[in-house]
Amino acid sequence: MSRFPSFTFLPTHRLLAGTALVFFPGALVPVFVPEARGPALGAMAVFSFLVFLDILSSFRLLSSLKVTVPEVVRLTRGRDSVLPFSLDGCFKKRKAVRLGFILPPGLVSPTDLYFSLPQENSGKILDWPLTPERQGRHSLRDIRIEIFSRAGFWAFRERRNVTCEIRVYPDLRSERKALASLFLERGTGVHARKMVGKGREFEKLREYTAGDSYEDIHWKATARRGSPISKVFQVERTQDIYVFVDNSRMSARNVSLLEESPAQGERRKDRAGTETVFERYVSAALVLALAAEKQGDRFGIGVFSDTVTGFVKARGGKSHFDACRDMVYPLSPRKVSPDYPEFFTFAGTRLRKRSLVFILTSLEDPAIAESFLRHVHILSSRHLVVAIMMKPASARPLFDRKAGDVTGVRDLCRHLAGHDIFTRLAELDRSLARHAVGLVLADHPSLGQTLVNRYLDIKRRQTL
Repeated sequence: MSRFPSFTFLPTHRLLAGTALVFFPGALVPVFVPEARGPALGAMAVFSFLVFLDILSSFRLLSSLKVTVPEVVRLTRGRDSVLPFSLDGCFKKRKAVRLGFILPPGLVSPTDLYFSLPQENSGKILDWPLTPERQGRHSLRDIRIEIFSRAGFWAFRERRNVTCEIRVYPDLRSERKALASLFLERGTGVHARKMVGKGREFEKLREYTAGDSYEDIHWKATARRGSPISKVFQVERTQDIYVFVDNSRMSARNVSLLEESPAQGERRKDRAGTETVFERYVSAALVLALAAEKQGDRFGIGVFSDTVTGFVKARGGKSHFDACRDMVYPLSPRKVSPDYPEFFTFAGTRLRKRSLVFILTSLEDPAIAESFLRHVHILSSRHLVVAIMMKPASARPLFDRKAGDVTGVRDLCRHLAGHDIFTRLAELDRSLARHAVGLVLADHPSLGQTLVNRYLDIKRRQTL
């Protein structure tokens, strides 16, 4: 194999087969038939000249071939997609081109593919099959091109640099399917749901009528006008909803680690094992953003670990949802512990209006749970706070039927560990309740549904 500064060329199977068919008999014929030595040498010389002429006439084939990829490609995690690109070249006859994309980790595709360029091609748009398995921002920088010489004796290969940003967004199909009834409602959905209570937002003053509560009497207006005046309240239509996602070390675990077979205690090896807890949090948060938009509320999102790595203030509209998604999708879990004092201080200073705040985090670790409990009052004293975490499969009472039978010492230890986790989480729930903070344990397949249902329940009861 020989190498030139711009490309590499190497012999093909056609050249190897032709060499064997020409040179092997050409070397043996003069031994057995001396008078045929001249024609044999002539045949070998002609074949060598054709091979040399083929490589000289094909040097510019690669330079005449142009490959163009888009600067930005948007894909959805887990869905079979394509990467569009164009091949531009002009040849006298159809040419076969072999391409290979050097993809970053998290993107799965065939190693290489063959494409056929028609005669007088002026830019053929082609699709490269691609399946993204990891959300985030990926960069495509290198491609490999191979094209055969005019006679097919040589294969020319070249490595080219390209600039393409592949953005892989979370897949919200399963969450939207579980909440199809909400997203299929006509209008904002607020009128279709029964609201509990008379409302908390002041609307106007009117004269007192029989049956009005004394609590609704506006005493200053009554004194000014000399007759009883009542206050009229309405249901608050637009509220601020925030979701803060924890991307610390506890969120770096695969979802499969939270799934355990009660009978055998073995971890499941399914497709969910490639998804991290942080990715499940992000998908649930974005589904809540869609639900809040449907209900006419403003939505905001933030990401924190040992510091706040991203924050988008609550607003509404399609462009705002895109801004929230673009902020959160490139992030990945960090190998640090969450700094709750820093987070609660940041949220307490940024959230001016009373808001509903969901915190997607993991509180199995006693030290992390203690830090959360010690500093949550900074936020809960002014806002309605709900902590949501994915329930560990082993967190069950000791004599729970779903925990499975005890067949040995290993099962007994597993049941005792699960009971300890269950007891600590129950105690944490009672401690958080004293600070007016809710704790919700959700199964990972229904995390988004649990989050949205809790939001709708709070809105229906006007707890905020």
